[in-house]
Amino acid sequence: MFPDIVESIVALLVDGNLQDLATPISKDSAVDPVTIESNTGVDIIRHDAAHIMARAIREIFPDTKLAIGPTIENGFYYDLDLSHSLSEKEFEAIERKMADIIAKDERFVREVWPRERAIKFFEGLGERYKLEILSKVPVGEEITVYKHGEFVDLCRGPHAPSARYVKAFKLTKISGAYWLGDQKNKMLQRVYGTAWHSSEALASYLHTMQEAEKRDHRKIAKDLGWFHIQNEALGQVFWHDKGWTIYLIIEEYIRRKLKKHGYHEVKTPIMLDRKLWEKSGHWEKFKENMFVVEDDKKELAIKPMNCPCHVQIFKSKIRSYKELPIRMAEFGMCHRNEPSGSLYGLMRVRGFTQDDAHIFCTHEQVRDEVLQFYKLLMEVYRDFGFDSVVVKLSDRPENRIGSDEIWDRSEQSLMEPMDALGVKYAINKGEGAFYGPKLEFTLKDSIGREWQCGTVQLDFVLPGRLDAYYMGEDGKKHTPVIIHRAILGTIERFIGILIEHYAGNIPAWLAPVQLEILTVSGEVEEYARGLMEMALQENVRVELNSTGENISHKILERKGPRINELITAKKVRLVDEEGSMVGVVDIDEAIARAREAELDLVEVVSEGEYPVCKIFNYSKQKYNKKKSGGPKRGRSSSLKELKFRLNIEDNDYNIKLNNLKGFIEKGNKVKVSIRFVGRELQYKEVGLGILDRLVNDTEGVARPESSPRMDGNVMSMVFGSKGGSSGSSSSLQ
Repeated sequence: MFPDIVESIVALLVDGNLQDLATPISKDSAVDPVTIESNTGVDIIRHDAAHIMARAIREIFPDTKLAIGPTIENGFYYDLDLSHSLSEKEFEAIERKMADIIAKDERFVREVWPRERAIKFFEGLGERYKLEILSKVPVGEEITVYKHGEFVDLCRGPHAPSARYVKAFKLTKISGAYWLGDQKNKMLQRVYGTAWHSSEALASYLHTMQEAEKRDHRKIAKDLGWFHIQNEALGQVFWHDKGWTIYLIIEEYIRRKLKKHGYHEVKTPIMLDRKLWEKSGHWEKFKENMFVVEDDKKELAIKPMNCPCHVQIFKSKIRSYKELPIRMAEFGMCHRNEPSGSLYGLMRVRGFTQDDAHIFCTHEQVRDEVLQFYKLLMEVYRDFGFDSVVVKLSDRPENRIGSDEIWDRSEQSLMEPMDALGVKYAINKGEGAFYGPKLEFTLKDSIGREWQCGTVQLDFVLPGRLDAYYMGEDGKKHTPVIIHRAILGTIERFIGILIEHYAGNIPAWLAPVQLEILTVSGEVEEYARGLMEMALQENVRVELNSTGENISHKILERKGPRINELITAKKVRLVDEEGSMVGVVDIDEAIARAREAELDLVEVVSEGEYPVCKIFNYSKQKYNKKKSGGPKRGRSSSLKELKFRLNIEDNDYNIKLNNLKGFIEKGNKVKVSIRFVGRELQYKEVGLGILDRLVNDTEGVARPESSPRMDGNVMSMVFGSKGGSSGSSSSLQ
């Protein structure tokens, strides 16, 4: 084994069991190294980092009491009991202390202690949470602690040999957490962090998190007015018209796909008698997550899933083997009493709709049904823009029902279709349900995050528990296999994934408004309405904006533009504060130029290879618009300003000309400004020509109230209504 490989080993798999490098191997065994770059290796160094963080916090705040500190996806946390509230401002000091501890490179030392010694030790430290954990360790079970310098923690391990394997880390956030998740217990402080095998891996992760923050579906949906969630209905969604349009488009799309693939859509009750849930086995496993109501001394449970209901439809008449397979689908509204602390936008809700279906079939039909379902699933994912799908097979757990023969056949029925199609899949050893194996389908989004959505799960238990059967060719009763399957998972969560995948810029076929017609003046409104009618006849989702605002404001308001750090593209097509096209630049350079000008960078057009971003004072524009509340009758005239470029094109000129006329007709005065950049100051006569052209083109509507004047590199002239005093347009003042 090469030295660099040896140096990267943090633990061993001995006969499939994970253990420290220092733990003796007492018999002939199969031994596999665990390297720091592997998923298991990274998980180990995150466990190391959790201990190091707890040690650092205790050294800074000696009154700290420790609860638990597990690893989680992409990181770790530790629940702590302190006499004061930690804040993220203290992260820098904690991270410095952690770095000092890592620099000492002290070893993680595993020791097995008698129960009495462990109790006495943690009693001496006043660690009541560790004592409570100890009280739940079964008598006779080994109790292990890990020492790291003077720091000792109750822990099963394993750990890396020493602290230096934590190559890169960062603390990320603080939240509250009840001890053992019970609201009756004390609220602890949960400090989160992440750790990686290299600084490059950490930097990549932090970049992904920054991108994820920009794509937060809750903020994007709020900005676009698609949905909201409020405390009066925790975990449930208030869909606004445009968000509900997206929801219905997705539902109808799935409905058409299901019909094409031979599914029958059904609708079942939302509340059922507790007795049915007891018979199906869900009451025992799900009662803590079920909403229950009483009616005439009966307990009714709001359904957390649809499967028992579909079995009732299957049982509603005697079924023949000739009818199988029966593919039964439902957009079933379900409710689960998820803990309030786990709720998160559309990703974790209490009320949700599954694109749920159950296939009743024979054992012999399972393979073909799985094959057909996979093809349907991939059709759907491709249509929504997901090309990268990870497949995992969860096989038989230790605690299961059914013979090995049935499990062999069932697992083979899931593997064979994947093998036939050349689909690679990972094995989740022992992670199947007690009643059958399953395939899980995980999507990768545009920034590399994984979302488990689809599933195919075989069930040998539920049909028997609920007395479902079909009449076989032999004239006898046979129990069908139920295939539980979903593609999206829940529509709510899938919409959240879509929003973050596309950063809100969802494909046109899903967009609640596919076409918006914006008028440049009132003169074209009738024509615009005709265009809208034509679009409606072609089933295009269209809106007309014929308000009196100028066209650039309409575009910006329609798009709900992103500004500064909210812009997600790495390169943009930049328009500077003068309205000149700069070209394609890095986003960092564009933001720097905007800040140098003390203005905002605003994404005005998102389509195309590079979004178009413009530098201007968008914050002031939004504030002034909100403050003014729009046009009001009877108000006194105000001075408006229109900015022209020296090389203005006819189309832009005509738009600004119409704006000028519109402002004048509403009783306003208009200051026309022309900014000269660099050598353009040599061509003042071109600016005078633009002003002369405006005087001629507004004749009968407006008159100049001043002569053209130069102020630095800006030429300006004020226009008023026709009744005002006249100035000259032929020379500069």
